[in-house]
Amino acid sequence: MKRIGTFFLAFVLLFSLTSFGGVIQGKHRAKTIPGYTAEQGPAIGPGLTANQNNAVNPVLTENPDHTANQAADALEAVRQRGVLLVGTAGDYMPMSYLDPVANKYVGFDAELAEDLAKALGVELQYVKTSWPTLMEDTLAGKFDLAICGITITEQRKEQALMSEGYLGNGKTVLCRAEDARRFTSLEAINRPEVRVMENPGGLNEKFARANLPNATLTIYEVNQEIPGLVAEGAADVMITEIMEAGYYVGKDSRLAAPLIYEPFTRGELGVLMPKGSESLLNYVNQFLEEEKKSGRIGELAAEYIYRFTNNSGSAPEEAALPEAS
Repeated sequence: MKRIGTFFLAFVLLFSLTSFGGVIQGKHRAKTIPGYTAEQGPAIGPGLTANQNNAVNPVLTENPDHTANQAADALEAVRQRGVLLVGTAGDYMPMSYLDPVANKYVGFDAELAEDLAKALGVELQYVKTSWPTLMEDTLAGKFDLAICGITITEQRKEQALMSEGYLGNGKTVLCRAEDARRFTSLEAINRPEVRVMENPGGLNEKFARANLPNATLTIYEVNQEIPGLVAEGAADVMITEIMEAGYYVGKDSRLAAPLIYEPFTRGELGVLMPKGSESLLNYVNQFLEEEKKSGRIGELAAEYIYRFTNNSGSAPEEAALPEAS
């Protein structure tokens, strides 16, 4: 089992950024399940939601005094304000998740954001966003930058600024353990009888719509509840990132991620910020490089990703991992 964990840690740290080809076009069948929202065509996601404040890392929703102004020097603006405003959807374990009990953001990216604020010598405050409104909120200057498991894409780089990648990722399958041998390809999932469930507005939904046109797609608002619904049989498959799949497999023995070492796509996570923030972008890139060199990125991966794969049984010990380019 140590080899499984070691392979997986190396995988998420060194996974190279490549593109996935062969997109299948078509029309979705959508099925309504009581209590869920299902639809055909683009999803209309939730707007910004109300949040409680927290003394350690408070959530800001509407506060004109703390709006991230697009100053000539974004880095200096943050330092003068004394507060780093970080956007997050807060629904992505193990990256950035708002713990409702502690009323505090936890996860890999939550700690990374804390490290960044400390390096800048300022306080950290969160601004709640959502996957459907992430880019809109970024361009509107509602926060200085967003860190919440955001995949670097050409489209995002055209609209805004993205940092260098700091963690490898890729789209994979999360399903019930009993179906692990069944869902080992897109062809096996792309069938009318297969129920796929995704949260609205993100790349998971986009991938499912583009590559699984014949599957029954259900859009469910609360991302962190989807793995449990799959385990309970309300859906068959969730397309998600390898980090999230590994986390939930390690937490729930009813789940499996049969393609965690052979995902459908390869990519990297990065920090998102509006154009005009080049000075802040340069600082963030230097910060991320230091976090890598110091071993901090590896430490966070071990804490929030690696430890959940020890008992996952996601892949055989002899699994060969893709090498970084």
